Amino acid sequence: MNLVVLQNWLDNASFAVLFCTMLIYWVGAAFPSLSVTAALGTAGMAIANLSIATLLGARWIEAGYFPLSNLYESLFFLTWGITAIHLIAENTSRSKLVGVVTAPVAMGITAFATLTLPSEMQISEPLVPALKSNWLMMHVSVMMLSYSALMVGSLLAIAFLIVTRGQNIQLQGSSFGNGGYRQNGYKLIKSGELVTQPNIPVENNGFSRLETNNNGNGTAVLDVITTNPTLTAETLSPQRLTLAETLDNISYRVIGLGFPLLTIGIIAGGVWANEAWGSYWSWDPKETWALITWLVFAAYLHARITRGWQGRKPAILAAGGFVVVWICYLGVNILGKGLHSYGWFF
Repeated sequence: MNLVVLQNWLDNASFAVLFCTMLIYWVGAAFPSLSVTAALGTAGMAIANLSIATLLGARWIEAGYFPLSNLYESLFFLTWGITAIHLIAENTSRSKLVGVVTAPVAMGITAFATLTLPSEMQISEPLVPALKSNWLMMHVSVMMLSYSALMVGSLLAIAFLIVTRGQNIQLQGSSFGNGGYRQNGYKLIKSGELVTQPNIPVENNGFSRLETNNNGNGTAVLDVITTNPTLTAETLSPQRLTLAETLDNISYRVIGLGFPLLTIGIIAGGVWANEAWGSYWSWDPKETWALITWLVFAAYLHARITRGWQGRKPAILAAGGFVVVWICYLGVNILGKGLHSYGWFF
């Protein structure tokens, strides 16, 4: 089997697997009782990850250089990174909602690379002189992995915004889940939950009231009583609050992984630029947007760690970062020509 046949088989297989995986995750989200969808979704992402890794490895062996020289290879490497980060995030969070947002993006990128790019852009060609350097693997691969992590973290932040839409949700405690979510400053406690304090004052914030009842054993029982008729039971769902906390935590952790990778990639790029062009920084469009991307996610982490921002405000910042990453990765190559246009569109 030659490279072209293997490539066509693997890229189409990756697209088909990711498409089916996306449907599996969506069905699992719509029907949570179907527990089998969780295992199928994880298996689908793992198969897609392995198929893309095989595709990139075959191109590496055939061409003799790391497969990041054109847009086709770059898109598949990005998809491989997204599926790998997905598997890490899903295993860490134990939440299958991760795949609901990551699988469509991975499938869309694969579809664009497989079905939209012309065949001449999918063929491995000899490297241009500027790319014949060991820095190709160091700089570009780290940057692509950082994009993958930042995209997944931003997607989870977008999912958090959807889950908490219309609610004033704030996180109590650290960003790593030592506390719980509160609405308007009061923790929402599941009806009938036992607490150890025998005397708990009634709190009323205009939305819900936590009352103390005695269960006959001298233990207080908290009941959530809705005082606002417009507040639905779904709004007070402990499951929904737990899901929001999970999404917030894992989004923060994944972005915390992607940011240092982005930093290392930019530094490595500066060293390579000095070697190739005689200058560490040239304000090339790609370099400028890489700096903008770094500043956006630096602001996000600064707000979380130093300013103590929690909940929706930093999630909105991370959601904006998703757009910025795409502009940095692909937009500047479409909108204009620069020093980083080798092997892309121009």
